Amino acid sequence: MTDIETPPVDDGALFDQLAGVRERLAASIGQLIVGQDDVVNAMLVGLFSGGHCLFIGVPGLAKTLLVHATAQSLGLGFGRVQFTPDLMPSDITGTDVLDEDPTTGRRELRFVPGPIFTNLLLADEVNRTPPRTQAALLQAMQEGAVTTGGRTIRLEPPFHVFATQNPIEQEGTYPLPEAQLDRFMLSIEVGYPSEVEEIEVVERTLNPRVTRPEPVLERASLLALQGLVRRLPANDDVTRYAVRLARATRPGPGAPEVVRRYVQWGAGPRASQFLALGARARAALRGALTPKVEDVRAIAPFVLGHRVLLNFSAEAEGVRAPAVVQQILESLPMRG
Repeated sequence: MTDIETPPVDDGALFDQLAGVRERLAASIGQLIVGQDDVVNAMLVGLFSGGHCLFIGVPGLAKTLLVHATAQSLGLGFGRVQFTPDLMPSDITGTDVLDEDPTTGRRELRFVPGPIFTNLLLADEVNRTPPRTQAALLQAMQEGAVTTGGRTIRLEPPFHVFATQNPIEQEGTYPLPEAQLDRFMLSIEVGYPSEVEEIEVVERTLNPRVTRPEPVLERASLLALQGLVRRLPANDDVTRYAVRLARATRPGPGAPEVVRRYVQWGAGPRASQFLALGARARAALRGALTPKVEDVRAIAPFVLGHRVLLNFSAEAEGVRAPAVVQQILESLPMRG
C-alpha cells in the first residue's frame, strides 16, 4: 500500500483568488464597521502575512468590534481576554486541576486550556496588566506554542493576537516591554470617524442591519493564502530598501538627523523582515505579483511606529514616533 499523495498547491489559482478574497472580507467587515478603510487594509496585510496586530485608539472607536467582526468573517475560533491588573498568566494560558476518579479514588492532574487556545485572540487593553502576565503571550506569539507544567503544547494554526491599547489613560497601566512590542508585526492607530461616518454609526446603532457577518473564507483557505504570500517573489530592490529603512531608524553617524536627535533605540532585524513580508502581502492583496518599494513605504508607519524608542529630548518637545518615522521616510530616497 502506498501513501496517498497530497495534490500540489496551485499558486496561480490561489493568487487569482486573493484580491477577490480581500474585497469580500472588507465588505463583510464593513457590515459592522463604518469607514476605517486604512485600518482594515492594514489589518488585512497583517492577517495574510500571518502576523499580530496592536490597535491603538481612544475608547469607543469599535476596535473590539473590528476584531470580533474579522473572526466572524473568517469563521475562526475567537477568544477574548480583558486585561486587568489582577490577571494572572494562568488566566491566559490555562492551568492544571486535580481530578479524582470517584470509583478508584485515583487522582491525576488535568490541563484546562486557557483562552489563548484559539485562532484569533483579542487581548483587550493589553497594557492594563503587569509585565509578568503580558509575558504569557510571548512564546505563543513567537512560536505558536504554550509551555506549561513542563510540557509544550502547540497552538492550532492560524494563531493571531490582535491587541488593543488606550493611548490617553495612563493610570493603572503598564508600558508594554520592548520585547513584546516587537512581536507585533503592525501597530495600527485607530482615529475618529468623519462626520458623515459618525452619522451612519449612530443610525446603525438605532436601526441595526446585521448582527453577525457570514464567514466568507474557510480556515484552510486562509492558511493556504498565508503560505502563498510567503512564497511570492520579491525583487532585490524591495529587500534592500526594507533593510535600509529599518537601519535608518538606528542612531549612529550615518543616521538621519531626526534619528540622531530624538531616537534612543531603533528597530531591530525583525522590522526588516516584516517590512519585506508586509510589502508582499500589500501588493498581492491588490493583485500585483511582485511588490515595489512603494509598498514598503506604505506599510512602514505600521511596522516601525512601535519599534522606535524615543529619548528624553523627544518627550520634552512633544515629538511622537509616527512623526519621526515620517521624517525618516522623507529623508530616505526610493532609489540609490
